[in-house]
This record gives sequence, structure tokens and C-alpha cells, in this order.
Amino acid sequence: MSDKPRLVGVNHIVLEVGDIEHAMAFWHNIFAFEVRGTGDGHVFLDLGDQFIGLVEGKSQPADVERHFGLVVDDRSRVMALAEQAGAQIMDTGFMDFRDPWGNRIQVVEYRDLQFSKTPAVLRGMGLDLDKTEDARDELRKKGMG
Repeated sequence: MSDKPRLVGVNHIVLEVGDIEHAMAFWHNIFAFEVRGTGDGHVFLDLGDQFIGLVEGKSQPADVERHFGLVVDDRSRVMALAEQAGAQIMDTGFMDFRDPWGNRIQVVEYRDLQFSKTPAVLRGMGLDLDKTEDARDELRKKGMG
């Protein structure tokens, strides 16, 4: 056992945007979500037991390699909706796009990976999701299946 703290998950991420109202419209055009809270120049998008913070004040250039993977229940329409919302679609071999402020977002589907929400969190989010056999194998190999 290590004497160092163990990484156990991600509670939230914060993305800098140019304008909160524009950012909210952009995100609502692509994804279904609840707003957890708002304040002066920021908003929190609820992900059950996690959240994404959007905050006004983008000052750096667009992300090149830096990105995060956003998990969705069904990614079949994400890229079309992102393109309609004004995202820059990236040719990466994955489902990557940049928002109008250069934040790079990669979209993955819940069923395909070892990332898991507890049954209570899924129930609270109104979701009934399953895993592919490959994802279940990944979990079993780690003793989590």
C-alpha cells in the first residue's frame, strides 16, 4: 500500500469560454443535461455525481492535444449535432471536436468502456445503460466485473 493519496476519479472539469449564454446554447444544441448551478460568469452542467463547469474568460489559444473524454449514453448523433452547433470537427479517427473557444472534446459511449456509474447514480439520472462484452471483460480483468 502506498503512503500517497490514490486517484479515484474526476469530480469536475472547468472549461473557459468567451460567453456563457453562447456556451449554453452551444452545449444545449448537442447534449441533454440539467444545470446544477449558475453564478456570475459561470454555469455547472450536471453529470450525476460529476459536473462540467463553464466559466467566462477564455484567454489562451485553442487546445491541440489537450482534451477530455466526455461519456454519453448514445453517441450516434453527436458529431452531426456538434457540426450544426458550430463545432470544429476534427479528423482524428475518434469523435473529437472543438467548441467555439478551442476546447477539444472527445466523445465516447458508456457501453464501450470500463468507466462505470453506480446503479444508484444511473437510476438518479434516469438511465438504464448496459456494457459491451469487451467493456465487461476490461472490468473483470481489474476485479470490477
